Amino acid sequence: MDFTHDDEQQALGEAVRGLLARSYADFENRRRTVADEPGFDEKTWARLAEMGVLGLPFAEEYGGMGAGPVEVGVVAQELGRVLAPEPFLASVVLAGGVVAAAGTAQQKAAVLGDLASGASVLAFAHAEPGARWVPSAAGVTAAESADGWTLSGVKEPVPHGARADLLVVSAAVPGSGTGLFLVSPGATGLARDGYRTFDGGRAARVAFDATPAVPLGEAGTDRTSTVAGVLDGARIAACNEALGAMEVALSTTSGYLKTRKQFGVPLSTFQSLTFRAADMYVSLEMARSVTLWATMVLAAASDGGPDENREVADAASRAALQVSRAGRHIGQEAVQLHGGIAMTAEYSVGSYTSHLTALDHLLGDGGFHLARLAAAVGGHGEVDPLP
Repeated sequence: MDFTHDDEQQALGEAVRGLLARSYADFENRRRTVADEPGFDEKTWARLAEMGVLGLPFAEEYGGMGAGPVEVGVVAQELGRVLAPEPFLASVVLAGGVVAAAGTAQQKAAVLGDLASGASVLAFAHAEPGARWVPSAAGVTAAESADGWTLSGVKEPVPHGARADLLVVSAAVPGSGTGLFLVSPGATGLARDGYRTFDGGRAARVAFDATPAVPLGEAGTDRTSTVAGVLDGARIAACNEALGAMEVALSTTSGYLKTRKQFGVPLSTFQSLTFRAADMYVSLEMARSVTLWATMVLAAASDGGPDENREVADAASRAALQVSRAGRHIGQEAVQLHGGIAMTAEYSVGSYTSHLTALDHLLGDGGFHLARLAAAVGGHGEVDPLP
């Protein structure tokens, strides 16, 4: 496999990096942005739309750019470098991915077109209290009547659920498994309580009480496998975002060790501290290799058949597990090697560690992916032991 980006992909990364530098090159700007509602910069979101970033993974006939997972990963890494709070992962990759995978042609044109142009922010309301990263829904149920479909139950946490202009909701459909629905923010019986997450992001508790909803795609179809596939794709994108954050956490720590003096000499003079920084680099490179490999596995998947889905799920879990371990290691060591200053809100390292932790728990932590990989071990044939 070729792990290098081509000229167009490198140009994309440089363009996104330059755009984000206008808003977040100064970390204080990022702090001020996440302190106010809606938790991200609407102007930066509009600039990303003008560049075509918000429509990157969608087909051209629906207002997108027709790019693939590698390009999405390039953008995610740049967002991670500056901890950009814009909801690219939640709105474009996750919610937009669900619409692209399950919606009708008319729904894709309308919903994805608005998303790509920056006119709309989507949120995928799937996680439920007490559930742990499963692709099915149980806490919210759908009912059909002569007047159409309604939803009842609670979804939480819903990333950017309070700001979203349209909700993509998973719900249990009696006799049909998990269905997908579109809910407008002004629907009756809908209550959205937004709050700030520990890393400065936004989430919401979304409650439905006989709330009118429109089926996404064909009604009565079990969409569990569709949700599972989109979640795995989002996990790989999240790993790319974590890569960008870990790179900056490491470079910031290395720079600090070279400039901060103790006993009249730079901290990098002390061999034990240099060894710890070297271990951080090893963790980063291991995470980078498996993440790029998983991204290419996803890019190579074409027909969405059972075998390919299993390969993508396996790659996503392998990458997520490695990134989970690397993120915890790099984040903790960055804080430790900086000392007390890293615990202040004014310094960036603590925020990078918080965001790495949030990414780890968004779509399944290391323990979840380790268990998922372990469950598949029994599916391999037996081999004779080596002599």
